Amino acid sequence: MEEGQPLQPASGSVAPVTAPQQPLSADSVQSSMPDHTAVAPGTSMSMPSGPVKTPFTHPLDVSKPPSTPSLTPDQEIKYASLLSVVSSWTHVPNSSKDNTTSPITDPERMWLTRECLLRYLRAVKWNSAEAPKRLLATLTWRREYDLASHTPDYISVENETGKQVILGYDNAARPCLYLNPGKQNTARSERQIQHLVFMLERVIDLMVPGQETLSLLVNFKESSGGSNPSVGQGRQTLSILQTHYPERLGRALVINVPWAVWGFFKLITPFIDPLTREKLKFNEDLRQHVPPAQLLKTHGGDIEFHYDHATYWTALNRLADERRTAQLERWVRNGRRVGEHEAFLKGGDDRGLGEPALNPTINN
Repeated sequence: MEEGQPLQPASGSVAPVTAPQQPLSADSVQSSMPDHTAVAPGTSMSMPSGPVKTPFTHPLDVSKPPSTPSLTPDQEIKYASLLSVVSSWTHVPNSSKDNTTSPITDPERMWLTRECLLRYLRAVKWNSAEAPKRLLATLTWRREYDLASHTPDYISVENETGKQVILGYDNAARPCLYLNPGKQNTARSERQIQHLVFMLERVIDLMVPGQETLSLLVNFKESSGGSNPSVGQGRQTLSILQTHYPERLGRALVINVPWAVWGFFKLITPFIDPLTREKLKFNEDLRQHVPPAQLLKTHGGDIEFHYDHATYWTALNRLADERRTAQLERWVRNGRRVGEHEAFLKGGDDRGLGEPALNPTINN
């Protein structure tokens, strides 16, 4: 990061974050959003009248993340070893195609949370030699893929029809990302993949303390061969998800699958790792996975949702910006340390790595 540039959040922000004149809170963001901003039913605030047009801010009170199992002594040793390795990194490759490097940035250090390290350890089956390689490869990919250039304005055209929507939380408090191939509005291009990555980053922004995964809801109703992804796009998407977002998929719920799409899944199945394959559910009753009060009517739920691009897109990105800003402030306040706890960063009861360092400074 060049001197003088504003610090960007490590969760994959697509736009620089500058300090607001006054601290942002959930209440201030809520009041600044359009009138149709949806608040989760079952919380202290009521649902707006009329169709929902914006993301829910919280899951239902009854939707709770599962408890996290404790590490075994061997796993604790492997985690400590990996933490020591990544904490020593001073430079990161700029590209996988050459040998140039540049200093590791604060957003990259913040991205290296305890839970991030554990996700990569699980992904490589606790192979201590492979985990740092995978982590460094992802940091390099994030630079090479240039996530910072995928701004809301740049991605906006891809979502004008609401073909991807983040709305509500499932029974385990996973944020739900709806994919609607039938609403495809652009020709096949790299930006379609960038759009999915952008929405994955926003889903991560909206995850609640204690939840690291998302629910993917795919509805192929009214889709056609031209609107469905190609096998090449499917393989590229799988590669990105499995390589650079390991352990992030909690459920993939697919409904209204036409015969042509069954063929597509058959072709890409060999490229899906066994653990991911187990998370795929086809044509199940989605009310068994997502509370009806946070599930779209088009998917069997009770929520009447109307997609108005200007309203939804503004509200989604404002809410995500607020969450990232708050996480960044907590990370800096607690000492800017690699291995910080995500539950702490997201405002949970976890105290993180402990008492903050005195007068922490920001390394641009």
